[in-house]
Amino acid sequence: MFLLACEGIFIGIVLGLTGAGGGVLAIPLLMWSQSWSVSQAAPIALIATTIASGAGTIQGLWQHTVRYRAAIWIALLSIPSVYIGVSLSKIIPIYYITILFCIVMLISAFRYFTKKPIRSLNLCHTHRLTGRFIWNTKTRFYLGGLGMLLGMVTGLLGVGGGFILVPTLKKISNLSLCCISATSLMIICLVGSITLMTQISSGYHYPLDITAIFVTTALIGMFVGRFLQHRIPEQVIHKVFALLLTCIAILTLYRM
Repeated sequence: MFLLACEGIFIGIVLGLTGAGGGVLAIPLLMWSQSWSVSQAAPIALIATTIASGAGTIQGLWQHTVRYRAAIWIALLSIPSVYIGVSLSKIIPIYYITILFCIVMLISAFRYFTKKPIRSLNLCHTHRLTGRFIWNTKTRFYLGGLGMLLGMVTGLLGVGGGFILVPTLKKISNLSLCCISATSLMIICLVGSITLMTQISSGYHYPLDITAIFVTTALIGMFVGRFLQHRIPEQVIHKVFALLLTCIAILTLYRM
């Protein structure tokens, strides 16, 4: 249980530092420590990142850095694809889901490691003074499309999808990094909650003792990560995160 608690704190810190990536690391760590498959580890990782993201969302709302209308719109548009993703996860063999999950980790690691500045296409315009989105047909279309993609990934792989959210929001808008991070946490919380309800309605039962320990320690780690976010250079955070993702993906493939 001590190892499980350490993993929870670590995942919470990663989520707090990056606004993403908690779930993509939590699943392989739970697979190793508990000798689980992807399908067993994913729901526990998802519930931990969802609740920890909810705590980060409250902090972001208090600091007025969350674009909550965009988060709600993206979450609503993710609902149909979440059901599709969960259904596919029951059909596709675990072996192939594990390989797909490792590929996702490696792609995410490559993006963080190279970390070339993302040039915003400014497809979703924001107000110059308030920093909030200007809602029109184009904004609804692009943010809605992001929601559909996010729901599919979350339902299929059981991860929050922050590794998709953060770079995509940077690409399609000119939101500041702190707003993107806070908004990403709210979206992860909402989409994760939808996915959890889908899993529960499908008959999944959580192991209460393991879930309680992992969620509690992830919450503690979240607040530590949010505290450290402005005290560690962003480039250092991204390089370390990319290295971790690469090592875990390679080891997971090796152990298959």
